[in-house]
Amino acid sequence: MFNALVVNKNEDGKTSAAVSQISLDDLPHAEVTVAVEYSTVNYKDGLCIGPGGGLVRNYPHVPGIDFAGTVESSEDARYKLGDKVVLTGWRVGEAHWGGYSQKARVKADWLVPLPEGLDTRAAMAVGTAGFTAMLAVMALEDHGLKPGHGPVLVTGAAGGVGSVATAILAHLGHEVAGVTGRPETADYLKSLGATQIVAREDINETVKRPLEGETWAGCVDAVGGAMLARVLGQMKYGASVAAVGLAGGADLPATVIPFLLRGVNLLGIDSVMQPYDNRVRAWARIAKDLPMDKLDAMVQPATLGDLPQLGKDILKGQVKGRVVVDVNA
Repeated sequence: MFNALVVNKNEDGKTSAAVSQISLDDLPHAEVTVAVEYSTVNYKDGLCIGPGGGLVRNYPHVPGIDFAGTVESSEDARYKLGDKVVLTGWRVGEAHWGGYSQKARVKADWLVPLPEGLDTRAAMAVGTAGFTAMLAVMALEDHGLKPGHGPVLVTGAAGGVGSVATAILAHLGHEVAGVTGRPETADYLKSLGATQIVAREDINETVKRPLEGETWAGCVDAVGGAMLARVLGQMKYGASVAAVGLAGGADLPATVIPFLLRGVNLLGIDSVMQPYDNRVRAWARIAKDLPMDKLDAMVQPATLGDLPQLGKDILKGQVKGRVVVDVNA
């Protein structure tokens, strides 16, 4: 028997989450069993710990969309006993039992070998949020972004994706402008490398003009909605926005003018179904280009018992940086 955070739903449709003991027989069938060491907390995790958000299909359920640990057994030749692995995405923690457990069983195709230079704790300090941030930076680079082109905007900068994106971009030599609605996070963002703090209210309103002054050489946007529409009209000629989230809403009250007159690119970033080769590339870049001292500064430690409250907090936008869950503590 081992510990897991189990979410149940009662007859009234209300969910409750608590640490419970389960066995290997309870785990879903798949090729690889992993002794989980660390997990983390993302917005999707908050949904799955709580009301489900339409992501969870069946109860009881074990959430946790990320985990890192050591292979305990494998029916697939790619992985053997003792291998260190990391998992993000593939709807694990949503449709398939996830990482809020001392053991997890998943498909071999969903795993990535832990890159050299990262341990399992650091991998979960990165997690889906950091992995997504690196995918966004890579997409901007693939579309021409280079240091010296001008300031790069990061919206939702104090959140998980934004924090890692800020640290990576600054480490790569970019001037970073961080957007936040929490003034108290300004010093935190500057410690990650942001050189400019932009108040959310200064950039969150829709304007009638489809184009404003050319300000940003690139953007990692975790907000969407009216802010993304506004940012599109402020991009430099030929610049790109990597869209990674919708904290501000799924609507996009924009015009096509920035695309037609300035050649702006809007790049969609999906971390869930990324092909294996691109996952390996992104994790290798994370090990190389994410400064570990900055990563440590983002981390808030937690245990399985902390997760019900953390799930509520992240849905309210009250979690700063990255939460690392020690599932064995």
